[in-house]
Amino acid sequence: MKPVRITVVRISRYQDLIEKYENPIQHACSMEEGMSFVSHAGEMPSGFCASAWGSILPFVSSLIHEQGDFYEGWMKNPLSAMISCNDGFRPVSFYLETID
Repeated sequence: MKPVRITVVRISRYQDLIEKYENPIQHACSMEEGMSFVSHAGEMPSGFCASAWGSILPFVSSLIHEQGDFYEGWMKNPLSAMISCNDGFRPVSFYLETID
């Protein structure tokens, strides 16, 4: 199995949606752009957001077995994926790639 590096590449924030729909919360996300994690054997890395893990897990599971080429040529690197978490107010975009 190949390890998979998970890099936070962008964090968006939709303030208009937050103001319209979200109840105020103290701490929504601890991710920061540039953070990097490594998943070994498909395990969630320490300190990684459990909710985001649910969004990226199917792709990590494929990549650890070197099964990529998602959506027939979507990514320049076939053993990678760009996946966002499921937070509709402040989605985090992760770049996933196999590493040696």
